[in-house]
Amino acid sequence: MTRVARPVRPGSEPPPSNLVARAATRLWALARFLIRSAPGTYLWLFVLGINTLALTRMSPRFKHWFLATHSTNLVELSHHPVKVLISSAFWTETPSFFFWFVIFNLFLVPAEWWLGTARWLAVVVLAHVLATLISEGTVQLMINAHMYPHRERFVIDIGVSYGLSGGVGVLAWWWAKPWRWWYLGISAAFYGVLLGVSTNFTNLGHLCAYLIGVACLPLTRGRRGGDMTPAQLVTPLRKRLTGTPLRGAG
Repeated sequence: MTRVARPVRPGSEPPPSNLVARAATRLWALARFLIRSAPGTYLWLFVLGINTLALTRMSPRFKHWFLATHSTNLVELSHHPVKVLISSAFWTETPSFFFWFVIFNLFLVPAEWWLGTARWLAVVVLAHVLATLISEGTVQLMINAHMYPHRERFVIDIGVSYGLSGGVGVLAWWWAKPWRWWYLGISAAFYGVLLGVSTNFTNLGHLCAYLIGVACLPLTRGRRGGDMTPAQLVTPLRKRLTGTPLRGAG
């Protein structure tokens, strides 16, 4: 039997208010799906957003003092290592919440979605802590060799980028071949070029954090994955936006 589409009668289209309500409902369903999939990432973003708002209300002088006391520079690491290693991951030197919101959703959300919150957190913490120690250790060696001035011990080193770079690195193992090799090649080239263009201890830390994330392959064992393609990634998001029930969804 051939089905013939019924012509749309004038005035039978849903009113704009219903379309807006339907779109809002689907966007909310997508948001709930993402938050349930990556609660750690969105909690991190929430705290980062509050702190970013606080930074915009600080005077320049107070802001510089505050960030310096929460920085993982050599002076603070020698006196308050645990405090600054934790607190530095929740502040950024310049308010840029929208930028981090986009980058977190591109890399950390799928990483946590895949690994689960506990393993995702292990990757982020390892990358943040080890990359910080490597970069600051390099600064100390350069100071001892009289290649860096002593004031480098006080420089502000703060932000979320080391933990993020670890998430970028581990996400390589989520992709199916040959997408995995394209991802590894492009991401490794990005961090390599970043260090080559601006050779400093911060970009050294970015590269190290990325490599630490790649080296976290053992943490991916036992997790379903390693076969993701762009089409498979888009499907659940498209279904949430269009209102199509996901197979097996409750």
